[in-house]
Amino acid sequence: MSTVPPAPAEARRRPAREEVRRALLDAAARTFARQGIDGASLDDVAAAAGFTKGAVYSNFGSKEGLVAALVDDRVSAYLDLGLAAVENDPGATLAERARALGDRLTAATDEQHDWHLLFLELWQRTVRSGRTEGAFVQRRRELHAAVAGAVAAHAEQAGAELPLPATSMATLLMALSNGLAIERLVEPGSVPDDLMGQVLALVVQAGPAAGTGADQH
Repeated sequence: MSTVPPAPAEARRRPAREEVRRALLDAAARTFARQGIDGASLDDVAAAAGFTKGAVYSNFGSKEGLVAALVDDRVSAYLDLGLAAVENDPGATLAERARALGDRLTAATDEQHDWHLLFLELWQRTVRSGRTEGAFVQRRRELHAAVAGAVAAHAEQAGAELPLPATSMATLLMALSNGLAIERLVEPGSVPDDLMGQVLALVVQAGPAAGTGADQH
């Protein structure tokens, strides 16, 4: 029979820094969405994640640093989710890819309810302040450029001609995704699961608009 005493609680494995960071980001998304960014304290976020406020400061420095990291995290996740939806079938037509993308982004509205609420608050704060810089604006610009590049690449891969320049298609895609997400949050039954996919498929199947066919990038 072993005489070695059990390890004290403090000697047990501590969560890795990345685990702590992930837990804090997820907790921040929930807490900010439900209480508002200004209404929620770092103590609230830390408690929701099961840590002390010191963990927030050591990982993000401040509330603004946490908000910036959360924006970066969720925008990156949005892009990864969209790319995964259209890269499963390299032989699919552009319309089939558009439909798959629309269906996946609609499903994400339900899966990421807190992020959409937070997005609306960040959008509102940005518009009211008149700021043209900051984490939210900068990441939106980066997302738009990435979406435009992906749209152009998939059109080329599918051997299809876009109805609008890729930059305009990116603007349309982001606006449609955000707009339908808002409607679905307010009244879920008003936005069928396949509506966005149908609309995107119809858009890419349309012929190029006059004067835009050569300017896809």
